[in-house]
Amino acid sequence: MSHFKPTSKVSNHQVDWNDPHLEALLRKTEDWKLDNRGAFPSQAVHVHIGWGASSPRKAILVWESERVMVLETHYLIPQGEHVRVDRIQGGAMRTVWAVVAEGREGFRDEDKQNGVYVHWLHVG
Repeated sequence: MSHFKPTSKVSNHQVDWNDPHLEALLRKTEDWKLDNRGAFPSQAVHVHIGWGASSPRKAILVWESERVMVLETHYLIPQGEHVRVDRIQGGAMRTVWAVVAEGREGFRDEDKQNGVYVHWLHVG
């Protein structure tokens, strides 16, 4: 016999997507631009663009998970481009290869003032 008693109930209520209050709320969120920045300590990195030996370019790593990195740059890296990201971690150089999944101009006011581009990289 189980003594576990759920504390919440599953509701059988249907959502009325045409409800004017819900539509007004959804309209308020249409222009939100979420980009994963601000919840991660940023770090200066160097980016090598393409497979060949290229001069490193400065970038800022602003977010990272196991398979994704988000970089800020002052230049656009084309979607699908292969990149090498070098950074100091634990006192040693760490190199990661990735592919640019998306790159665009930053939406934030400070991005526009400073010519910042935001890039999402898939780490491989």
